[in-house]
Amino acid sequence: MKFDNYMVLQFPSKSCNEAFARSAVACFAAQLDPTMEELGDIRTAVSEAVTNAIVHAYPDELGTVTVRCRILKDNVLDIVVKDKGIGISDVEQAKRPMFTTGGADRSGMGFTIMESFMTAFELSSELGKGTTVHMRRKLSRRQ
Repeated sequence: MKFDNYMVLQFPSKSCNEAFARSAVACFAAQLDPTMEELGDIRTAVSEAVTNAIVHAYPDELGTVTVRCRILKDNVLDIVVKDKGIGISDVEQAKRPMFTTGGADRSGMGFTIMESFMTAFELSSELGKGTTVHMRRKLSRRQ
């Protein structure tokens, strides 16, 4: 697929890097001149995806999280968040609202939020090999 611009970030699965990833993607998306609401949705979806990778993919050790963004035709922002962690045993169950493996302090709404804020959302995972969240957001063209 052709793209106009791209970026790739790679960082350790430390919670302090969630804000960095969210802000970097928002800065990259700014070239599409999104509305404040669109930018907020993008930041929230990226925050959820990166937090899931940090909290769930590497529960007992640090690993690597990769975020790739591309600008596609027709003002579409393409975002992939990938880890090489433990994976998800049942992807369909994990996508259900309120389901979590993170204990009482987790809401289980991450995938639901990502899906609701994006134009397209895909989740794939393989046990022992990691998880990939692929999101797209078509942004409105402002005058």
